[in-house]
Amino acid sequence: MSASLLPLASRSNLLPADHAQRSVLHNELHARPTARIRIPALVVYVAVLNEGVSREQESAHLRRLPGQGHLASDLLTSNFLRLRFATHTVKWERHTEFTRYSIVQHLPEHAYLGANRPDLLSELMVPPGWLAKIPGQTMAAVQLAMVQGDTSQQEDTLALARQWFGNGAVVASMMGARVHSWAVSDFQLGEDGFERMLVVAPSSISPERAGRISQRLLEVETYRLMALRGLPVAKKLGPELGRSENQLLDITCRLENKSATDRELLEQLASLAAGVERATAEHNYRFSATQAYASLVEQRLAELRESPVHGTQTLGEFIRKRLSPAMATVAATAQRLESLAERISRASGLLRTRVDIATEEQNRQLLEKLTRGQELQLRLQTTVEGLSIAAITYYVISLLLYATKAAQEAGLPINPNIAVGAAVPVVLWGVWRMTQRIRRALHKPD
Repeated sequence: MSASLLPLASRSNLLPADHAQRSVLHNELHARPTARIRIPALVVYVAVLNEGVSREQESAHLRRLPGQGHLASDLLTSNFLRLRFATHTVKWERHTEFTRYSIVQHLPEHAYLGANRPDLLSELMVPPGWLAKIPGQTMAAVQLAMVQGDTSQQEDTLALARQWFGNGAVVASMMGARVHSWAVSDFQLGEDGFERMLVVAPSSISPERAGRISQRLLEVETYRLMALRGLPVAKKLGPELGRSENQLLDITCRLENKSATDRELLEQLASLAAGVERATAEHNYRFSATQAYASLVEQRLAELRESPVHGTQTLGEFIRKRLSPAMATVAATAQRLESLAERISRASGLLRTRVDIATEEQNRQLLEKLTRGQELQLRLQTTVEGLSIAAITYYVISLLLYATKAAQEAGLPINPNIAVGAAVPVVLWGVWRMTQRIRRALHKPD
């Protein structure tokens, strides 16, 4: 019996215990399965920013759909939910910054290829007003029509596609190494707030491929708009960075010319550094997210494997022509902010070095003063020591004089003056010797 056919109880003994997140990480591959779409079909897609919107609010909105009053909030913990109805499906996907809602249903017959700017929402399957009450702020809204058509006749198909968009300017791409479909759009916001996309494919296209095409096209548009969220931030930050750079230049010049005190320069540098750190903390995530979204746009465009339709730009060319400068602006602003922070750090280092040198010079001068003071104190101590020896000797001799006079009065044959005079050298030597012993005892290490 092969290992894949073993009962679960037997297979559990073949491997060590699972990591706590093994199943979650493995099933992430299947977390957002691609829809199966049979053309002709209409995909109504809305992506909203979900900042401040809870899952419970989104769950409550999904419960407003017919027959979904029992929908439990626990079903939304996996960030993906597909609700199947008799005539359509509703898909909910929650991402870090936005939530996507997709409605897949039949395409009205009056909206087939060859129509002239048809109304795509006249037969919308969700209740009236349901889209307008989606919690969040609209970031992307697309009506994607997937119709049958002959992709081998470029001129005829392009003419019909232009007519479908109201004979305005369009961009179009043939998709696949072996062309399996067309994607056409005018990238214009209509009066209803939606932009339109058209996919033309032969009737033989599989539902799985049609689902992948719709997913990639909708993700390109969503990630493009999410990437562009960094552009207003970069434009707003530009003048502030200019002022900060000029301020840093002024500080650096004064640092070089020594035209201001170190304390004043330190205060200005600290204030400037705080402002730059605030801007970094406030906008760094948006700049990083912009780079990530732009990478996803490039990845999804590559997956389309576009080839040009004669007389039009491809979707990728049209998007890159307008997205690339915006992404370059955002990247340059992010680099400019990082460079400014590094320059402030270097200027602070230079100023700290100058302060350290000045401090060391002050310490050297202080040590010199202390050394001179100790020398003077030693000289004074030596002088006082000599006077002390003389004074002590004088007092001892005075005591001896009184003692010898007392002995003479007592009848002893002693001449006080001669005795005291003879004792002076001895007493002087004794006092000096005692002073030396005291000094050695004081300077003796513990």
